[in-house]
Amino acid sequence: MTRAVLVSSAEPPTITEVDLADPAEGEALVDVRYSSVNYKDGLALARNPGVARVDPLVPGIDVVGVVSALGPGVQDVAIGDRVVLNGAGLGETRHGGWAAHAVVPSGSLVVLPDGIDDMFAAAIGTAGFTAMLSVLALERFVAPEAGPVLVTGASGGVGTVAIALLAARGYEVTASTGRTANEASLRTLGATHVVDRAALAEPGKPMQRATWAGAVDSVGGATLANVLAGTRWGGAVTACGLAQDSALPTTVLPFILRAVSLLGINSVDAPPALRRRAWERLASDLDPALLAAVTRTVSLEDAMAIGPEVVAGRVHGRTVVRIDG
Repeated sequence: MTRAVLVSSAEPPTITEVDLADPAEGEALVDVRYSSVNYKDGLALARNPGVARVDPLVPGIDVVGVVSALGPGVQDVAIGDRVVLNGAGLGETRHGGWAAHAVVPSGSLVVLPDGIDDMFAAAIGTAGFTAMLSVLALERFVAPEAGPVLVTGASGGVGTVAIALLAARGYEVTASTGRTANEASLRTLGATHVVDRAALAEPGKPMQRATWAGAVDSVGGATLANVLAGTRWGGAVTACGLAQDSALPTTVLPFILRAVSLLGINSVDAPPALRRRAWERLASDLDPALLAAVTRTVSLEDAMAIGPEVVAGRVHGRTVVRIDG
């Protein structure tokens, strides 16, 4: 048994004792120290069928903790390792990290680099991991000297970390946000310009003034279409979210007239080698103090109330969930 938040179709989300099976082949038991609150966790709390695919379900797509038991044949990690896991079905197709213990696929675990403590790892979470995957993809196409790079959804978890990572690599970052009150914070993270998201949110022309050398988009919809339409020749845009819409109302013109590349980012199924590379880069590139300034820590009880706020776009930065045994 483990203390956990449980979501079911039978009753509202609650904290209760949940049965937990022993780790099977290819699995590890992790004593969870921290998790976080992500967009998907908010959807899971609302029993969104695109996220909550088992019933009942423990939310929490992030796990940070210590390996305490291993299933047969596991060699990826050892008992006592400090580990992090992002995605890999947690909080969607299997119980996640909003619990004192979690049984997880061992092949997706990453042993934390020495420079990242447990709380910092949770503050990074899936949002920061996704931001790092986006930067890794973007820098294959766009050098810092190529010109300004746009980050949409800049006040959210992916956006805030992406700004800090890009600025640390020498990129000129423009942040797009609907929360102008956060402008000072976004500039502290490294944004040199801040624009209102309304300028990108409505349908626009399929080809627009070539402005961006590249972009990190977590919004989708008309915003992503406008970003593509305003990207320079040979530029690239990463797509990792759909906060506005999953539809993409665009044409092939940016791709065939300006050779723009659209790069899909999938953090859930990222292979082990890519996961390790991303976390190594997070350890070297991300300033803990910058992330700490836009991070708060809450209890499991508070996390249940914050989830809907994240979905509504009313939460700035990152929210860490402290697991108390």
